[in-house]
Amino acid sequence: QVRLAESGGGSVQAGGSLRLSCAPSGTKYNIACMGWFRQAHGNEREGVAAILTVGGMTFYADSVKGRFTISRDRAKVTITLQMNDLKPEDTDMYYCAAATSVGAIWSRASQYHYWGQGTQVTVSS
Repeated sequence: QVRLAESGGGSVQAGGSLRLSCAPSGTKYNIACMGWFRQAHGNEREGVAAILTVGGMTFYADSVKGRFTISRDRAKVTITLQMNDLKPEDTDMYYCAAATSVGAIWSRASQYHYWGQGTQVTVSS
């Protein structure tokens, strides 16, 4: 019902920057929150950043706060993740996700219902 298309991944050296984007389409439900997750080594994907559709409040994982910025293009209904000062530990698959309820805890992957295919980010030292 909702398709999320990510782009912008790539390979950079430590200290470099990348900008990811996510374009949603094809929904019949309201999207309350959109975010970025990465495929951590644990059992569940790790929340990186999220933004509320209404109001634009943003959330960040402690590991990326101050380096990453999530934003929304109101006209195109897309979100971007500006990633600065990248570190090797940021290397991962990054997934765009959408939740239909503002009651969802932004950092819990299980509360997001729609997912993109992922885009690879590789940071070398």
